[in-house]
Amino acid sequence: MVNPGNQPPHRILVVEDDPGVAAVVRRTLAFEGYRVQMAASGPEAMRALAVEIPDLMILDVMIPGFDGFEVSRRLRESEDHESAAHLPILMLTARDAVSDRVKGLDSGADDYLIKPFALDEMLARVRALLRRSQPAEEGARDQTLGFEDVTVDLPSRTTLRGERRLDLTPREFDLLAYFMRNPNIVLTRDQIMERIWGNNYWGDSNVLEVFVANLRRALEAENEARIIQTVRGVGYVLRLAPER
Repeated sequence: MVNPGNQPPHRILVVEDDPGVAAVVRRTLAFEGYRVQMAASGPEAMRALAVEIPDLMILDVMIPGFDGFEVSRRLRESEDHESAAHLPILMLTARDAVSDRVKGLDSGADDYLIKPFALDEMLARVRALLRRSQPAEEGARDQTLGFEDVTVDLPSRTTLRGERRLDLTPREFDLLAYFMRNPNIVLTRDQIMERIWGNNYWGDSNVLEVFVANLRRALEAENEARIIQTVRGVGYVLRLAPER
């Protein structure tokens, strides 16, 4: 049961133009208790998003009108809905080239599945994305993390660098929060992947480089100092680079 208690079921927008795939995904999600809305093209997806932002979007890349990359990009750049910047996006693609997966993550997706995929894996990815996008639990309502001029507010899932607000995807927020909880500690790639993507993650580990690059762009958009440093052959660390 995906929504115990009196909580309303999560609403998921599925953007898929293949009737067979769309029907299977819709039935699977509905059977698990989710409310499902369907769209079959880029323009139809944007019209649905303009009416109401769902709790999660499953987005196929190859759709009519304009593709899933463009849908994701337009959504992340939208100023009409503040929640659009934080909507979890699970991208579906038949393209298995690393460059295509990187393009999807760069456009704002939080995770991806390569077709054909197992429905159990899809449901696991959906649960993980929804779990990470929820507000902090009762015990962490007043928890705020700080490092240099960066502030992360866990209950509201907001991030500031100085006075500038950063628009991060749910997975980007989780990654930054993990760094912020471990300042000046070198975190290995395996540690980060297990903490943020889980030990059941089957995707390409290059995804970590993409998310770190996206975080750096957000954090350094106004030429601020780099605080996420690469430790070659090991992983990453949150610290200021030593002055030369």
